[in-house]
Amino acid sequence: MMRQLFLLCIGLFFACSAHAHKPSDSYLSLKVSGSVIDGQWDIALRDLDFAIGLDADGDADITWGEVKAKHNDIAAYAFSRLAVAADGHNCPLQVTDHLIDDHTDGAYAVLRFNADCGQAIDRLQARYSLLFDVDPQHKGLLRLEYEGSTRTGVFTPESASQEFAMGSVGKFAQFVDYFHEGVWHIWIGFDHILFLLALLLPAVVYRRDGKWFAVDGLKPAFFSVLKIVTAFTLAHSITLSLATLGLVSLPSRWVESVIAASVIIAALNNIFPLFRDRRWAMAFGFGLIHGFGFASVLSDLGLPGDTLVLALVGFNVGVEAGQLAIVAGFLPLAYLLRRTIFYRRIVLISGSFLIATLAAIWLAERAFDMKVLPY
Repeated sequence: MMRQLFLLCIGLFFACSAHAHKPSDSYLSLKVSGSVIDGQWDIALRDLDFAIGLDADGDADITWGEVKAKHNDIAAYAFSRLAVAADGHNCPLQVTDHLIDDHTDGAYAVLRFNADCGQAIDRLQARYSLLFDVDPQHKGLLRLEYEGSTRTGVFTPESASQEFAMGSVGKFAQFVDYFHEGVWHIWIGFDHILFLLALLLPAVVYRRDGKWFAVDGLKPAFFSVLKIVTAFTLAHSITLSLATLGLVSLPSRWVESVIAASVIIAALNNIFPLFRDRRWAMAFGFGLIHGFGFASVLSDLGLPGDTLVLALVGFNVGVEAGQLAIVAGFLPLAYLLRRTIFYRRIVLISGSFLIATLAAIWLAERAFDMKVLPY
């Protein structure tokens, strides 16, 4: 069991190393009206540069001129990896415009397109395979509109082909869609996960005279975890709501940099305790900033105006469910290992040092817009 936990920690460290910024996503928006589909596809320039090469002069700065020179190549590459059909009949996609847009994690090429399926669409089939051959972690985030209702979908290598029935979408179905997005985001949000884990690692031990000792029972560990999770949940729920409703806005680079700094502080606190039993206060304070990070995902995905509150609640509940799943997996294992030297020295101290080191690299990359890790 100890060996498994150690391998899990090392695996998580290297998995996180590959995703210092937001993982690779593209944003596909389809609006169905009768037999016609109007679409927009936002693809990160860094992903296109990796796939087909955009930076002609190799100066690590992709210009509009370099993108414009590759318009035909971008369209050919993208639309060879997307197919849309209506009731089993293929709908040829035609590019109508090339644009550039800024998302929370950088510049994106914007492909606008349309398709005439020749008949009213009853069931829409979509097959997506962009970047799956070079980046199995890539996801395509779909926003599908039909007669005023909106639903979402996520394309992954495991769910590359999906089918959607046209017709009114119930509020519960929309809630479930955004709930799924919330769960997925917390599970791939490695900076959020490591911040939470750094706070939770000391929950099954206590410090006295400069040494760590195991707690005597599950009750103190449980309530320590409960205070941290509750504080973090309350804080990021506040700012997620404020940002999503457009009441507060902060620069993305500043938010992502502070999130990385929060991971460093939370991890170093386990080595050089400053907050001690007030880790819940750290969870609340930095949780306010993490909420803005969650909001950026909703902003990029797009929210339906008629069910904004429902989508916001669904996403937030999904985040909490994903978070609780992580806690449920961590606490029993940590509690069983709490009396071992392995846990106190390797998992707690060495693990915290690894987390702080990785977060310091993230901070440098985000604050100074530079690449340190190869990804």
